Amino acid sequence: MNRRITGAALAGLLLVTGWGTGCSPEAPRPHSASATPRTPAAKPAGTHADAQAATAAAYRKWGLKPLAPPPAPPSTKPASGKTADGEVPVISEIPTDQKIVFLTFDDGAEKDPEFVKMMRELKIPFAMFLTDSAIRTDYGYFKKLQELGDSVQNHTLTHPNLRTLSAAAQRQEICGQQEKLKKEYGSAPRLLRPPYGNWNKDTRAAAASCGIEAIVLWRESMQIKNMQFQDPHKKLHPGDIILAHFRGPSELKGRTMTQMTANLLRHVREQGFTIARLEDYL
Repeated sequence: MNRRITGAALAGLLLVTGWGTGCSPEAPRPHSASATPRTPAAKPAGTHADAQAATAAAYRKWGLKPLAPPPAPPSTKPASGKTADGEVPVISEIPTDQKIVFLTFDDGAEKDPEFVKMMRELKIPFAMFLTDSAIRTDYGYFKKLQELGDSVQNHTLTHPNLRTLSAAAQRQEICGQQEKLKKEYGSAPRLLRPPYGNWNKDTRAAAASCGIEAIVLWRESMQIKNMQFQDPHKKLHPGDIILAHFRGPSELKGRTMTQMTANLLRHVREQGFTIARLEDYL
């Protein structure tokens, strides 16, 4: 079965969400081989060792060990363009041999300032699939994340099960959110995530008419402490897309969004993966 193109039955299996630890050794201090003591030369600013130390300190602050830097993105995006039959593609993973995964956050109900701080310090790339009914009380919160380089994508106006709607109603949900997000964030999204992962042929047609280039599903979802896997062996695979949500203590049994995200980062690192920017590949 083609793992990139998934049907509604598979997508509907994963409706829930939530996941961090560490440090790295400092670079050795320079020393002279001469027996005569000397004043060490000043280290040039901005060295690779300095960057590593700063990264380790940032991760350590959040109780984490650093993820490996993601590889340089490919010159040609491996998952772009329409399908052979001319429809908007439905994607839950990116074709790659690199040990990278892609992080996405949905909805927008939780607006925790500590999460903005965490992402600014850790520099974790992710895509936001936003629903207007969840974000309209504070559009500015997500602008702060956008300014960090994290993209704003479409998750409909009101978060309905699109498969229960007419073609016209689906178009209103998708195109209406395109207009809202363009107004608030400066550009219309390229990507759509249908709520609950539910879509049909009308969804693809509506998405295309609204300027959407791909429908994005997922392979794993973030839970409070663990991840929910489609793989029965509970393993990540190169190119997997991970679903998470903007959720807070009221939905996470008292835990915060930063605690849940930290757990996710721990799982990613423990399996030998790092996180890359979705838009560099799609």
